[in-house]
Amino acid sequence: MMTNSHGNVTKMPKVMEQATLNKPSQAILTKIVSDTPGRLRLRVARCHRQPEQMQRIARALEAQPNISQVRTNISHGSIVINHDGKDRSLENVVGTLVDLGIIFADVTEDKSDAAVDVSGAVVDLNKRVEQATNGAVDLRFLFPLGLSFLAIRQLVAKGLQFETIPWYVLAWYAFDSFIKLHGVNQSNSTKE
Repeated sequence: MMTNSHGNVTKMPKVMEQATLNKPSQAILTKIVSDTPGRLRLRVARCHRQPEQMQRIARALEAQPNISQVRTNISHGSIVINHDGKDRSLENVVGTLVDLGIIFADVTEDKSDAAVDVSGAVVDLNKRVEQATNGAVDLRFLFPLGLSFLAIRQLVAKGLQFETIPWYVLAWYAFDSFIKLHGVNQSNSTKE
């Protein structure tokens, strides 16, 4: 059994085990995103999102008698399969997918180039801060501290301001980011 991204259990029948013998040499990693009666939505791993490959899968699925419609979105790697939803319909769809070389796995999206660049810059800045302070502080301490100072400054300069809510939102972000960045475990705090 596998779960989709909503935590629902999706039954993968014995057809999968039998069909693995007919698997092509190139496995295609996919994840079941949604499984509702009569409809199955898959997400194909980014490295397998070539138009030819996805169209080959769609054509093979459309040739099945119990499948009424197959839609693909190559840019998002999505394949939506509408089938008749009868007794063994899902098993037949899954069997066909396995025969085509589909492997059901947890397909996580690759990080974008911008996310990699920002992460690298933050890690580099954190190393520089640690070197400059001889390891006394790092960004995990300075970021919440900076938000705390902003919260106090807003509170002193403008008062409580319950109608605009800036100071205590900043105070909450300071507290929350400190806890999250320092990895305080709730199981450790409850034992004390």
